[in-house]
Amino acid sequence: MKIGVLAIQGAVSEHINMLKRAGAEALAVKTVESINSVDGLILPGGESTTIGRLIRLYKIDAVIKERAAKGMPIYGTCAGMILLSKHINGFGQPTLELIDTAITRNAFGRQVDSMEVDLTIKDFDTPFHATFIRAPVAKDPGKDVEILSELSEGAVFVKQGNILASSFHPELGNDLRIHKYFLDMVKSFLDKQ
Repeated sequence: MKIGVLAIQGAVSEHINMLKRAGAEALAVKTVESINSVDGLILPGGESTTIGRLIRLYKIDAVIKERAAKGMPIYGTCAGMILLSKHINGFGQPTLELIDTAITRNAFGRQVDSMEVDLTIKDFDTPFHATFIRAPVAKDPGKDVEILSELSEGAVFVKQGNILASSFHPELGNDLRIHKYFLDMVKSFLDKQ
């Protein structure tokens, strides 16, 4: 199982470290060829406008959409969640439109309002200690979007088919459960091949 972490900007090495700790082969990817070589893809946190512009410029957005359409699991954290969404409230920024949610950017406030919260997550036995940094939330999820965790501001962990998105950064902690959840999605995808 080979997982790529989109290496344009953001928390790339942190995700690679977590994936390796969870038992997967992980590598930084930033070309069409390298994205075509992986079994799953993580879009990390960072600056969504910058990442979005660069994936369009280098035509990486098209290969991500193609792989998603063929069932490859994709997981976006924070900026990655924004990029995966169908629409961004109040912004004309293009997205990949892979998950049927509207996103509210910086839903909890500015950088100084970053926080850590113990989240209740569907099918997790104990809370997950989550780090939120200028985090978005998902609003108005479509009927096919499963809400895995939410706070009063909106959904913070969602899944639609082979697409997974969180507004928090599991790569900044020590708990491997979110990355293992994603790896289970990838394993199911590979078992169907």
